[in-house]
Amino acid sequence: MAEPPTDLVCGIVGGDVQAAVVHRDEHTVAFLDHRPLFKGHTLVCPVEHVDTLTDLPPHLVAPLFTAVQRVADAMVDTLGADGSFTAINTVVSQSVPHLHVHVVPRVKGDGLRGFFWPRVKYEEGEAERYAQLLRDSLNR
Repeated sequence: MAEPPTDLVCGIVGGDVQAAVVHRDEHTVAFLDHRPLFKGHTLVCPVEHVDTLTDLPPHLVAPLFTAVQRVADAMVDTLGADGSFTAINTVVSQSVPHLHVHVVPRVKGDGLRGFFWPRVKYEEGEAERYAQLLRDSLNR
C-alpha cells in the first residue's frame, strides 16, 4: 500500500504544520502565504490531496472556487483592497505539489505590473490553427 502524499498543504490539513488559517470546511482550506506578494495573500486549497488543477475531480471544482470567491470578497470587505489577483500554477512554478489558488489583495497603484514574461504574436492564420487544435481536443 502506497503512503499518502506528504506536502505542506497536507501537513496543514493534518495539523502537523502551523499556518495562519483563514477558512476551513470539509472540502477546502485557506491560509496566508508565508511569503506574501502583499499582506493578506492567501492560498486556497482542496483538503483532499490533488496535485494540480488538471487533477481536480469535478465534485471539488465548485467548493474550491466558491472558497476562492469568498476569500476575494473578504479582501475587499475587510482589508480595504480594491480587488484581487487570482492565479494557479500547474506544474511549472508550482512550488508545492498540492493544488493551491493564490488570491492576492490589490489596490490601485500597488506596483504589481502583471506578467513579466515576453509576449509573442501569431503569424497570419496561426491563431485559428491553435484555436482549432484546442477545440478538437475539448470536443473529444
